[in-house]
Amino acid sequence: MPTDDSASHYPARVRLNTRMMGVIASAVAARRNVLELIPELATRQPMVSGRTGARWHMVMDPGALRRILKDQVEDYPKSLVTRLILEPAIGQSLFVAEGAHWRWQRLAAAPAFAQRNVEALAPVMTAAAEASSRRLAAATGPVDIFEETVAATFEVISDVTFSGDEGFDRDAVHHAIDDYIAGAARVSVLDIMGLPGWIPRPGRLFAGGDLRRMKRFADEAILARARAGPRPVPDLLDLLRAGEDPETHRRMNGAELRDNLLTFIVAGHETTALTLAWALYLLAFDPQVQDRAATEARAALGDDAAGVADLPRLTYIRQIVEETLRLYPPAAFLSRTARSPDTLCGREVRPRDTIVLPIYALHRHHLLWEDPDRFDPDRFAPEAPPRDRFAFLPFGAGPRICIGASFALQEAVIILATLLARFRFALTDRAPQPRMILTLRPHGGVWLGVTAR
Repeated sequence: MPTDDSASHYPARVRLNTRMMGVIASAVAARRNVLELIPELATRQPMVSGRTGARWHMVMDPGALRRILKDQVEDYPKSLVTRLILEPAIGQSLFVAEGAHWRWQRLAAAPAFAQRNVEALAPVMTAAAEASSRRLAAATGPVDIFEETVAATFEVISDVTFSGDEGFDRDAVHHAIDDYIAGAARVSVLDIMGLPGWIPRPGRLFAGGDLRRMKRFADEAILARARAGPRPVPDLLDLLRAGEDPETHRRMNGAELRDNLLTFIVAGHETTALTLAWALYLLAFDPQVQDRAATEARAALGDDAAGVADLPRLTYIRQIVEETLRLYPPAAFLSRTARSPDTLCGREVRPRDTIVLPIYALHRHHLLWEDPDRFDPDRFAPEAPPRDRFAFLPFGAGPRICIGASFALQEAVIILATLLARFRFALTDRAPQPRMILTLRPHGGVWLGVTAR
């Protein structure tokens, strides 16, 4: 479905459906762009329900979202569709596991993402910002900014995970991840119909080679580290190897380490790369906001690249990152399965109902945001009116909030500030199209003109 770019004061957006769709139409739409499953009504109502094979409820009410994600989180586990797509790649890692198995892994991994450890990784982010600056300075003609931000953030995540080990083939892992997403992450008509997981989904039957390559690379890196021992400055692999459940003292075995590392590699570079690419598109779309941000960056940094000590002086750039995450949340469409009878927004929820969390619609909801399709970083200014915690969910909320949220925000501000202090970004005639398969990507790339300031 085409995006609606006709109103020049609004950046690229998805034209949501104005009619309900049947099973086949839903499956076709979901394979093309998952966001096409969202009815336009979802941006104006607290909850929308229907049946497409299985019963489903789209929830946009912050109070109901609090119940799903925090108060009654055990009653709303990850949906079957989520597990069928992700378990073959990342097993029962933090993102997929439920209950006690999730809880002990979260406790074991938490120290690795403590603020002091995230801040200690900032020099890697600064180095990636410098490398990105060199590539952009050498470019001629329009640049696919998404391709550039993917390169920068994959460099960060591979270095903070494996300390740049020569035995870790970052290009091979990156291509294996991309191939798996392209081949296996699309929603199947059998998913839409709500059929059991033991029925094979044809599109996922041929992803075995990609998975084996990803897992082999990670296993080899873990074995090499076990032989060599930890680094003088611990990286993510060292921190996870040392992490343990404080109650049982259980540590991750080799398979658990591998699956969690692959989770962090995929999520750790993809989400930040998308945030940076969409942010630079928005800044090219609104040159006044870009100039204000560049002024802040140059005042804070001068000719240097940003580091962790500069973050308190980059408040407007942080607002831009948050507004980008509102308009283009990487995880824009989540789903859960009701485990127990419940009532949401006065409506009956039965066991096995699919509960959809359309974050894209939540962040553009007319009852929660003023002129919600407009790009306005001042929504997140310190003096802005307070908003409900569950109206803005780029990283989720409750006990299962993304463990790497502070890492992603720090990385995005460091790289974005560095680039804005040095370059001016301008739109070209190739507009990006928001399209979601597993994450909300700019279909066709983000092609911008880049000139030195």
